[in-house]
Amino acid sequence: MQTTEQAISVAVHDALALAHRILEIFEEKQAQDIVLLDMRPVTIVTDYFLIGTTTSERQSRAVVDEIVARVKAEMGVLPLSVQGVPEGGWIIMDYGDVVVHVFAPEKRAYYDLEGLWADAPVVVKVP
Repeated sequence: MQTTEQAISVAVHDALALAHRILEIFEEKQAQDIVLLDMRPVTIVTDYFLIGTTTSERQSRAVVDEIVARVKAEMGVLPLSVQGVPEGGWIIMDYGDVVVHVFAPEKRAYYDLEGLWADAPVVVKVP
């Protein structure tokens, strides 16, 4: 039987694996300025933020669709919710322990999540 500490360790490992898999999909779909933030030291809301920029509505839609399909097929996980539309410039995908932000450049600059959460350690940064 697993202890609570072991269960938490497994959950954190799974969250990090999920975040890295989504980051790989971002890269495959040629998203830009991808950042994975470790949110655990700064909030209890989620473990990781994954932020990426897309340059068109079509690319945003493709990234989101690919993430949902591949993560479901490969890891058996669906997002708890997906909010926003490509036309709005920001789509947020909530996987519980991993929250994915797909931004148009101007919305990303406006909301500046990296600045807002500047105390969160950067796990990975891909230009």
